[in-house]
Amino acid sequence: MSRAGRIAILIWLLGLGVAIGVIVRTPFSTDMSAFLPRSPDPAQQVLVEQLRSGVASRLMLVGLEGGSPENRAEVSRSMAAALRKSDDFAAIDNGEGGVGAADQDYIWRNRYLLVTADLSQAGLKRALDEDLALLASGLEPLLKDSIGRDPTGETLRIVRTLSREGDRHIRNGVWVSPDGSHALILAQTRAMGFDIDAQEQALDQIQRAFTASVHESGVRMQVSGPGIFGVKTRAGMKHDVTLYSILAMALIVSLLLFVYRSPRVLLLIMIPVASGALAGLAAVSLWFGFVHGITVGFGVTLIGEAVDYAIYLMTQTSRQSGARETLRRIWPTLRLGVLVSICGFAAMLFSSFTGFVQLGIFTIVGLTVAAMVTRFVLPVLLREDFAGTRDAGSAPALLAIVQRAARLRPALLVLLIVATALIASRRHDLWEDDLASMSPVSAADQRLDRDLRHDMGAPDVRQMIVATAADDETLLRLCERMDEVLQPLVKAGALSGYDSPSRFLPSKAMQEMRKAALPDRAVLERDLDAALAGMPFRREIFVPFLDVVEAARQASPLRRASLDGTALSLKLDSQLLHDMGRSVAIMPLRNVSDPARIGQALAGIESVELLDLKTASDGMLHDYRREALLLALLGSGVIAILLTLYFRSPLISLAVLAPLAFAVVATIAILIAGGGRLSIFNLFGLLLVVAVGSNYCLFFQRGGLAGEQGARTVTSLLLANICTVVGFGVLGLSHIPVLYGIGGTVAIGTALTLVAGAILAPKET
Repeated sequence: MSRAGRIAILIWLLGLGVAIGVIVRTPFSTDMSAFLPRSPDPAQQVLVEQLRSGVASRLMLVGLEGGSPENRAEVSRSMAAALRKSDDFAAIDNGEGGVGAADQDYIWRNRYLLVTADLSQAGLKRALDEDLALLASGLEPLLKDSIGRDPTGETLRIVRTLSREGDRHIRNGVWVSPDGSHALILAQTRAMGFDIDAQEQALDQIQRAFTASVHESGVRMQVSGPGIFGVKTRAGMKHDVTLYSILAMALIVSLLLFVYRSPRVLLLIMIPVASGALAGLAAVSLWFGFVHGITVGFGVTLIGEAVDYAIYLMTQTSRQSGARETLRRIWPTLRLGVLVSICGFAAMLFSSFTGFVQLGIFTIVGLTVAAMVTRFVLPVLLREDFAGTRDAGSAPALLAIVQRAARLRPALLVLLIVATALIASRRHDLWEDDLASMSPVSAADQRLDRDLRHDMGAPDVRQMIVATAADDETLLRLCERMDEVLQPLVKAGALSGYDSPSRFLPSKAMQEMRKAALPDRAVLERDLDAALAGMPFRREIFVPFLDVVEAARQASPLRRASLDGTALSLKLDSQLLHDMGRSVAIMPLRNVSDPARIGQALAGIESVELLDLKTASDGMLHDYRREALLLALLGSGVIAILLTLYFRSPLISLAVLAPLAFAVVATIAILIAGGGRLSIFNLFGLLLVVAVGSNYCLFFQRGGLAGEQGARTVTSLLLANICTVVGFGVLGLSHIPVLYGIGGTVAIGTALTLVAGAILAPKET
């Protein structure tokens, strides 16, 4: 081994050690918002925040079906009691009282700051008449502890508003769907929706509570919610990445063993692949501080691409020309191919999707390292007398096919015309415009979530009001102004309800106004005495009520810290956000039936927007599809410039690009045949077709397709292409959109590139 060889081995081993050291300390993420934009506009930012950490992202919707109504009610009560003991949940609501003890205490102590109470003589008289009627109905045990402190029922009114008791159906003491077929439980986790570990733990708690409660009742449980989707997506991602990595590796290993008939050669071929994968993961970790699971899954594709370099070296090496001689001959073409691939993948670095940037860094670093290991390490490890595939076999026949392939150029032109016509006929229906196309959640799970959400009236992430102001106080006043607009719309049926942060943290101005409206003790005593005239109540039981009102008149204003320790604090944090020095209120709407009327009512209020997240998300998808198109054009343009500068001939550059152009057009036609549409993942896949397929075109242009060396070149290209198609193609079996969208596209496109490259190869080389 020469001195240069020893240095190359030492640098390679040190690099592997550093990469492994970085990777073992790297956290891995499955947060699918990495494939949402990093810097969206304000409306899109609301969408991303709601998907990640909004109140809707923390909800788990439980439906109990089967058995008798009594059985379902019993299971509901037992589950709710068990889950309320868990620290994983901020609130459990099954109709028995959706507001927890800490929240009830906060409401009880601050009720006269949270609502405007009518404590006039007429108001007191009316409230006492209602109390008397309730006592006569047999509800004395529920009133005897509170009537002396809260005769006007302000606490119960606030609790009903926060728990939306008026919107729900209660049977057998628990919350049920409108048709009575399901008992319902709404669980709010303490953890953010994107914390999949915590969401999975919460789901396990629900499952254990159900198992302990169901017995032999015949009751079945359905669970849905964003956290559930996250847990299922991670499980599916882990399954797919593991399964298809093993499948791709097994297929490629089997093929290479069949071709080379040597485990040692197979091991040497995999060295650049493993080195590139480790280097790519380490680079992503150092840049982002974490690695996404999709990026790990993309390592499967690196197997199919990085293995090409070693295949070119191994297959084109014969006993007459050793590995070093082969490298001297093919390295200029191989180096150019690597540069072209880097230019294509580099376009991903400018994406607004963190996930795509990770894929770009991973692939660029991985392919570069794989090429360098092939160039400087493999020749040192190979024997001097190494020869790749056998001299005989199918290589001459493959070369003969390529030499005659030019006869198919008219057929290729016809196929290009047909593909172009198909694309033109679908130009108005070519792209998938629904963000749901990017979702790994199954249609069945989406239907279940929609049905449970409708039954519960749970906040929907589609319709919401977004308000912005310079500070929290101004924002809370704005929310209170919207109350005046929205309450009549609720009564009119334009929506069934809404959430507002001002309900449990009023503005200081509103609190002061409510305090000022409270009568002093002397006036309240006089009006209470007048209201009690002729009633069977003893006046002394209302002394605590007089004390509470007087204390409220002197109370300090509520602040954000006043809610610490309550579930309402979590809800406030999800509805009252801070972004770039401004305060933002998120007010989810329920069961919107007339969005136009709501929009008209809000039109006159400055800094308030009715946001339809379906429209916003589809607009976001359109914007970033346009971005991806520009990046694809940029990458293709850079590749064209690079080839033109290298060959110093636009004609040769066009000859290299022509097979790529055909492959892209034909791939699009195949993807949309039968009514399919292109997603943004297909678009990035097409960019990769250009980056990967360019290597084949370069070898066809410069490979010297004649004699034994031409036969070895053709064999190496076919073998490399099969490995690439396998590496990417197995991803087409995945149910994760980003995996099958990119994988299937690249598998089809690279196969077509090889065929087109052979047909358009120069006749005289």
